[in-house]
Amino acid sequence: MIERLKGNQNPNLLLLHYDLKQLSVINLLVIPKYFFIPEIIRERKPLSPTARRAGWIGCKIAICGVPSAGRISLIKDRIIEPREDVLAKWRAVRFLKEQQDVRAKGWILSVMQCIEKIKKRTFKIEELYQFEDELRTAHPLNRYIKEKIRQKLQVLRDNGYLDFVGRGTYRLVNWNPE
Repeated sequence: MIERLKGNQNPNLLLLHYDLKQLSVINLLVIPKYFFIPEIIRERKPLSPTARRAGWIGCKIAICGVPSAGRISLIKDRIIEPREDVLAKWRAVRFLKEQQDVRAKGWILSVMQCIEKIKKRTFKIEELYQFEDELRTAHPLNRYIKEKIRQKLQVLRDNGYLDFVGRGTYRLVNWNPE
């Protein structure tokens, strides 16, 4: 699974929530393939020796590791999302497709998740620095957390995900408080 993620042949993930009694779709969500990084893959225990495929090791995908910007609704609460909205959300994160370095992409996604935890469209870099310990735990090989945060904010700014307002203040371009 990890090798597949490192390549460019992994598929997008569609998540379907449906009502079996009414044979209707309640929610349909797509997670673009470039949101899948090794950190969200959780290894399962090997199958028991008595299982038909004894010793086989599967995995789980920790969807909680995907920022909300990477969870694009096609149908939400039985209502089809407008095509323009879906495409705008897809375009807003498409820059991640070009990010080949898995570690760098992991950092970008981590910073995106921290920004979402602030729960404001406009935020200050000091608010993001409050996640320094969390980011240090997620990325233990990096000793320069604040510098990395600033670097990834520049990447997000350069790719139109957020705007630099001035004096350590940023604003999300496509903010959807959910």
